[in-house]
Amino acid sequence: MMEIMKESRENVVGLHVTGTLHEKDYTELLPRLEDLFRKHGKLRMLFYADPDFRGWDMSAAWQDAELGFRHASDFERLALVGAPQWVVWCVRMSAFLLKGEVRIFQAEALEEAWNWVKS
Repeated sequence: MMEIMKESRENVVGLHVTGTLHEKDYTELLPRLEDLFRKHGKLRMLFYADPDFRGWDMSAAWQDAELGFRHASDFERLALVGAPQWVVWCVRMSAFLLKGEVRIFQAEALEEAWNWVKS
């Protein structure tokens, strides 16, 4: 499951993910994100993976990659919070593709991550 967090405002968007992400998660969320990209140009994103997050199925992984490539220069900041080590590794390996800043935070630093994304 993936949902936009209540702290999100204007071009600052937090995504809370849990369990395994599926194509349906993206088909529901992508139109909302595309609207935000059109409205604001660049977004500041916080990706919060709670302890139950398990990753993506193949369809969802493909959609996630497409979103990242399509908007590689449209992320002003990206905070990855609480993600498993294999996700952190993947983000570090692909961060050079993104034009904005990327920071990794431990789960207990969620508030600090919000402050960084908003600043």
